[in-house]
Amino acid sequence: MNNIQFFKYQGTGNDFVMIDDRSESFDLNNHLLIAHLCSRKFSIGADGLILIRNHEEADFEMIYYNADGQLTSLCGNGSRCVVQFARQLGMIANQCNFMTVEGILNAKISDGLVYLNMPDVKDIEIHQNHYFLNTGSPHHICFVDDIDNHDVFNHGKKIRNGAPYFKEGSNVNFVKSIAADQIFVRTYERGVEDETLSCGTGVTAAALVQGLNGAKSPVKVKTLGGDLQISFEKDNNGLFKNIQLIGPAELVFSGTISI
Repeated sequence: MNNIQFFKYQGTGNDFVMIDDRSESFDLNNHLLIAHLCSRKFSIGADGLILIRNHEEADFEMIYYNADGQLTSLCGNGSRCVVQFARQLGMIANQCNFMTVEGILNAKISDGLVYLNMPDVKDIEIHQNHYFLNTGSPHHICFVDDIDNHDVFNHGKKIRNGAPYFKEGSNVNFVKSIAADQIFVRTYERGVEDETLSCGTGVTAAALVQGLNGAKSPVKVKTLGGDLQISFEKDNNGLFKNIQLIGPAELVFSGTISI
C-alpha cells in the first residue's frame, strides 16, 4: 500500500486535488486511480486533479485531469489554484509563468486574488440560439431568463452529448445578463458530467460574449461558488487579447491517502 500526500484547493467552489509531483513518481496513465481520488463518495472528492512538476522553460508545469480521470483541455480555476499551490511550495513568489496544455501562461497574486492571463480569442461563432467559442476549452453559451430555476443538469447534458459535439463534447454555460457589465453563469462541465459551482474558462467565454455585445471591461461574473472578474481588450479585428481571469483560490485542507 502506498501513501499519497495531497492538498485540496478551491477557486469559487471549483475544487481540485493537488499533488506535488516534482519527483515524477505519479503514474500519468493510472486513470482509474485519478478518477478514484476525485470520487466524492469513496475518496477525497474533487472536480479534477492537478499534478505540479518542474519545467525547463517555465517556473513549473501543470498537468490537469478531469474528475473522470482523463487528460483534458485548459482549466481556468484549476490554473488559478495551482498558482497558489506553487507559492505554498515555495516555487514562486507573487508572479510566475507555467506550462499548460495551451502553452505557457502568466499569472500573478495580488491582494488575495489570482490574476491569470488567458489565451487570446478571435473566433466567436454566433448561432440562432447560442454562441460557441474556445477559451482553452470549448464552450457553448446560451442566455436564459430564469437562471435560478434552469435545469442545468439535464439541459446541459443534452447539449454536451448532442450535435455537433457528440463524444468529444462541449462545456455548456447558461448565462443571465444582470447588467451591461455583470452576468450570472451556471455551467455543465464535460469530464465532470455534472453542474459545477464555477468554471474559469466558462465564465471567461461568457464574459467575452458579453463584451462582443457591447460590455466594457472588466465584466463581473456571479457563479454559485462566488464572484469572479474578467478583464480584456478588444481590437478592431474582433480579437480579444490581454484576457485575465481574476478571483480567489484557497487551500481547503491537506492530508495523506493510502492506496
